[in-house]
Amino acid sequence: MKKKILQSIEEGITAIEQLKKPKSLFFIEQTVEALVRCFRSGNKVLIAGNGGSLCDAAHFAEEFTGFFRRKRGALPAIALSEPGFLSCVGNDLGFEYIFSRGVEALGKEGDLFVGLTTSGNSPNIVHGFRQAKERGLTSIAFLGRGGGKLKGVAELELIIEGFETSDRIQEAHMTAIHIILEMVEELLFPIHSEQESIEEEALVGGALLS
Repeated sequence: MKKKILQSIEEGITAIEQLKKPKSLFFIEQTVEALVRCFRSGNKVLIAGNGGSLCDAAHFAEEFTGFFRRKRGALPAIALSEPGFLSCVGNDLGFEYIFSRGVEALGKEGDLFVGLTTSGNSPNIVHGFRQAKERGLTSIAFLGRGGGKLKGVAELELIIEGFETSDRIQEAHMTAIHIILEMVEELLFPIHSEQESIEEEALVGGALLS
């Protein structure tokens, strides 16, 4: 068993090391800049995924609306995961339209749509990207297995190559997401001094209590 555990650890490292590639670094940098522009302009982020990728989408969103590494103002991000909505649209229109309907309901020009799919072929994510394009949203894709049908569709895309199962791909996706969150927070909420940090914490705390 130890040998198998070590093999799995090495696979995880191999997946995450793909983030060092120039195209992956470019994706991370450009995604950070797109998110910063979106938030500074008063827009929001919509995030979608299935199964484990939906859990990653919810994680991504809550780190914006809550806190990541420091106390600061909330940032508008929504994971398209509300069960009443998903079951309503899935029942009435079909499961393949749950995310496109969410984008239609909540998305506006200037917003961002983020889709996570390890295959690149999930029909509901594909429809989500189509709706995002129609409504003028910037789109960002976290993909695997060559990118599938969504390769080249989004303005920005990360493709984790060489894995047939979703777990390693999702681990690399989440590492990228954490780095993106860290960089966005650094740019939007820079800490210039210890005193400013104390004042910012007090301001956020007062807003939370009001």
